[in-house]
Order: sequence, then structure tokens, then C-alpha cells
Amino acid sequence: MAISREKKEELVAQYVQEINDSEGIIITEYRGLSVPQLQELRAKIREAQGSYAVVKNTLAKRALEEVGLPTADDLLTGPVGLGFCHQNLPGVAKVMTDFAKGNDLMVIKGGLIGKSVIDEAGVKELTKLPPIEVVRAQLLGLLNTPASQLVGTLNAPASQFVGVLSGGVRQLVNVLNAYASKNPEEAA
Repeated sequence: MAISREKKEELVAQYVQEINDSEGIIITEYRGLSVPQLQELRAKIREAQGSYAVVKNTLAKRALEEVGLPTADDLLTGPVGLGFCHQNLPGVAKVMTDFAKGNDLMVIKGGLIGKSVIDEAGVKELTKLPPIEVVRAQLLGLLNTPASQLVGTLNAPASQFVGVLSGGVRQLVNVLNAYASKNPEEAA
């Protein structure tokens, strides 16, 4: 069944929006998956902050061109589905690779990260990355460590100086008290 020109333009616009909202795209072949299996996959991907769409290859290539990304011609062949990774690239990659492991009908073909095309092995490597929240926390920890060390270094001389002064004053008071207690007549 032929798709009308308006419907094609609508689909391309939808793909462009999904691509613009994504950190990366994972390209799969879904030959033979049933509708319930696709619905299960979509639900899992949504939980991981992504989406999945069965696409028409020529329209997907047009959308990629429109956004200025490589068209990945060798990956966009046969029945293709695109996993759009909105906020959690490693999480969506993990969901999709786990689903493919448990289902021989789905094959991870590769993907796009930025303007780079990656193969299936690259997608599998993505699954090993920590979630973005963990990376942000690690980065923040790295940025805070030198600052806290700097504050400690700057405070050390001042606290040592105060310690010396207070120690000297205490010693002086102790000497005066001792002198006064030995010679009570002279102290008066």
C-alpha cells in the first residue's frame, strides 16, 4: 500500500523531531517480531527514557539528511526499527541488547551517536557505560575535590597562626600566674 505524500512528510517530520530529541539512535532489524513483542519492547524502552519506531528506510534516510547526520545506508536495509535514546543512552542500549539476546528475531545492527556511525559491538559497549546521573556525580566529585583541598590549604596557615598566638598567650599567662604564686608580696 502506497503512502501519500502528506503522510510521508508527516513521518519525516516525526523522525526529525525524535532525532533532535535524542542523544543517540540504535538501529535494529525486527523481522518476524509480533505486535505484542514490539509493544513489550517499546514499554521497556520508554521506562529507560527512550522510544522505538518501525520506520520506512527511505524516510529515515531523508530525516537523517535533514538533520545533517550520516544516513547509515548499510544499516538502513530490510525491516528496520530505530531506538531513540532521549536521556539515557546506556540504559536504552542495555534494554535493546537484552531484548535481542532473549529474542532471536531482533538483531542490533548498529547506531548513531552524534555524527558517528557505530556497529553492533559499539552498541554493546554503550551498555557498559554508567547512567548519566552517575557520570555527573563523578564529575562533580572531581570538580569539588580540588576546591575542598584548596580551602583546607588556605585555612591551614591561619589556624596554625592562631594556634601559635593562643599558645604563646597561654604560656605567658601561666608564667605570670606562676611568678605571682611564688612571690605574692612582689606581685602586689
